[in-house]
Amino acid sequence: MGAQEGILSVRNENLSGKDLTMEDVILNREIYPVKRYYSWDNDGVYRYWDKEWKAEGVDGSPASPLPRPAPEAFSRDGSLFLSRGGDTLAIAVASGALRFGESVSRNEFGINGGIFPSPGGSRIAFYRKDESRVSKFPLLDITTRTGSLKEIRYPMNGMDSERISLGIYDKSSGKTVYVKVSDFTPERYLTNVSWSPDDRYVFIQVVDRSQHHCRLNQYSASNGSFVRTLLTEEDPAWTEPLDPVRFLKGRTDLFIYRTDNRDGYRNLYLADTLGNIRRLTGVDADVSYIADDGRSVWYTSAEVSPVENHLFRIDLRIPSRKPSGKTLLQAVRFGNPSRLTFTEGWHEISMNPSCTWFLDTWSSVCDPGGTDLSSSDGKIRKPLYRAGDPLEGYRSCEMDFGTVQSADGEFRNYYRLFKPLGFDPSKKYPVIVYVYGGPHSQMVRNSWLGGVRMWEMYMAQKGYLVYVQDNRGTENRGERFEKAINRRCGAVETEDQMEGIAMLKKFPFVDGERIGVHGWSYGGFMTITMMTSHPDVFKVGVAGGPVIDWKWYEIMYGERYMDTMETNPEGFAQTSLIGKAGQLEGKLLICQGAIDNTVVWEHSLSFVSECIGKNIQLDYFPYPCAEHNVRGKDRVHLMDKVTMYFDDYL
Repeated sequence: MGAQEGILSVRNENLSGKDLTMEDVILNREIYPVKRYYSWDNDGVYRYWDKEWKAEGVDGSPASPLPRPAPEAFSRDGSLFLSRGGDTLAIAVASGALRFGESVSRNEFGINGGIFPSPGGSRIAFYRKDESRVSKFPLLDITTRTGSLKEIRYPMNGMDSERISLGIYDKSSGKTVYVKVSDFTPERYLTNVSWSPDDRYVFIQVVDRSQHHCRLNQYSASNGSFVRTLLTEEDPAWTEPLDPVRFLKGRTDLFIYRTDNRDGYRNLYLADTLGNIRRLTGVDADVSYIADDGRSVWYTSAEVSPVENHLFRIDLRIPSRKPSGKTLLQAVRFGNPSRLTFTEGWHEISMNPSCTWFLDTWSSVCDPGGTDLSSSDGKIRKPLYRAGDPLEGYRSCEMDFGTVQSADGEFRNYYRLFKPLGFDPSKKYPVIVYVYGGPHSQMVRNSWLGGVRMWEMYMAQKGYLVYVQDNRGTENRGERFEKAINRRCGAVETEDQMEGIAMLKKFPFVDGERIGVHGWSYGGFMTITMMTSHPDVFKVGVAGGPVIDWKWYEIMYGERYMDTMETNPEGFAQTSLIGKAGQLEGKLLICQGAIDNTVVWEHSLSFVSECIGKNIQLDYFPYPCAEHNVRGKDRVHLMDKVTMYFDDYL
């Protein structure tokens, strides 16, 4: 397809097959075309699993699942333990609001754990989290005889936050030192903890609470002392480091660094431990590091198209000694990038430990794809698996994949539109807009059927047009596209979504009087924002776990995009849905997990209370034992509820 322009119609219709069931929807049954999941073991041999996750060998013979050794260090109930020779040693014991070895900052900034073993195994770094100043929020437990409250620590925007430090445990001495971080205020963030290959130094990206400033600092692992600040980042919107530094294989002085605060796109840079830096990937597109062997770096890039992901390689020539009058980094020569994947679509890459081969799992809008084994220079490629049509046997629908102009006229936003089963262009059909629209999301890709969710196909079978579109504020399009939402969450996103609605209403087969919208979390916030901002457009909406006012959301995420009520009072007033409740006209259903610890109950209940005060009718359905992402039997009930609401009112 011409990925940048035009509309691609995918005609995959099968009118005589089976109807999808809600079980198919919940399990995403058969929707993912690649039914084998490949990975490398520690010896550099690839294995694959079928969709039931039963391990098989490279020749298809049964094989035992790859063993997962128990971690040497682990956290339990907030205490940190070391397991050695069958014995368990407590390194740090939790006390009150003090916890060790756990993930911090509510998993923002790329954080997904709290324990960091050194490469050589001599030391273990770990987070120490002090939540004593963080306010508590009560969650209702209805499973007890009389009901009870479970209090969680929830740091709300503008209020006191947790305080983080990093400990380093030395196995040989049995002693722990804490890294001496003096940057910013005590409520700073410590993220992307990484080690030098020789276990001597720890590197931390220190972010101030406002998230406008970031410093990459080096510390001594032996005593925790500060060594130097290598790099600094500043941005009037926000800084958000997502990647640890990655030392080139075999070196302790050169490393890969990724950021979007220097050249407008999230690119790779080669840096040294003296504080020098050079841009490595010189493309106006977001890229991601895959691997390096000390001589070459492999990365994926959106430079072909923002809806495609392709693998590239760039070679490095590093002199054996530092030349006179130059730093070593200045003397490194970069080769020309080589593209290694050419099949149109979205490629997921897994490189083996020695960087000699990679697994390439791919698909495109029109092709369910498969998995190839390729040499790291791209010269040898062996197909391992080809997927058949995963919807064979089901009644399936026609889909359009295209672009629409952003509201500011600067970008093309990608969309997918599923048409009703047996689509007749002379008829008029109701539309359901499925929306998320928030940061770190990309709903539409040039992958199988545009990245379709099974519920979209299900609703198309039932006679709806189902529309999904990305907007400014989502990822993989560069800094200006992503940071357009700064201090006004929901504003430009809604503007862009309404451009898509305007396009749809020009189609003769769209019933402009029957348009609905549905989303969850940020998508729930967008659903109510769109319904209250354009009450004349949306007849029906279903909002799940919606953010209602950013003052009730967590510090780490909310202050990044909105700052605080004190620093951005106009932005909070303009984006709050409390003040917009009186503008609601269409039928709205809010679904909420009653023990949601991400978007707490205060959001949706406050909106309901405001609607009552203004005599605005709406529908509300809580899931008493569900958290933010409703799962299990509750999930089946939820999607039935969502479906029936559109059937009843749209």
